[in-house]
Amino acid sequence: MNAPPPIVEATGLTKTYGHGNTEVVALRNASLSIARGQVSALLGPSGSGKSTLLTILGLIRHPDVGRIVIDGTLVFDGHLCVDARTFRRNHIGFVFQKANLIPFLTATENVQLAMEINDTAPGKARRRAIELLDQLGLADRADHLPVKLSGGQQQRVAIARALANRPSLILADEPTAALDSVRGRQVME
Repeated sequence: MNAPPPIVEATGLTKTYGHGNTEVVALRNASLSIARGQVSALLGPSGSGKSTLLTILGLIRHPDVGRIVIDGTLVFDGHLCVDARTFRRNHIGFVFQKANLIPFLTATENVQLAMEINDTAPGKARRRAIELLDQLGLADRADHLPVKLSGGQQQRVAIARALANRPSLILADEPTAALDSVRGRQVME
């Protein structure tokens, strides 16, 4: 029986920042393959290129060279092969190290917006946002602005936002760093 194609397959990714004396090679010929449904972790010391790799896989940055296939679609092969914004909205959920919530929107509105910019009807987007916040233990904080939420609560809103469009791939840069160990396990489940 044939194994399903990987959700992510990247080969030969290289990314350099700066030039001359300031040149830093963040990635050199990095390759990886991740099976659909697999949970993988990138481990390494600070400055080893983990965040750079995540932002490249999330189509936020582009490698200097390399090839990336996500969910069966060639997205980068020496150049960007898709509209990055559209592809991200439809296939990738990203949880950044910092929550990056919109400060004048409530928790529900922050999650809802991710769906509305992807053409989900407002009522349906609101229902899904409330459902996700409830699953993450934030039902009682759904109408609060980010400034009224703890760091861990803000991070859970960001996680709900990443899950909102039911992406086939979720990339997370230290998603549970602001959470206690019990809540971190619940979020990962």
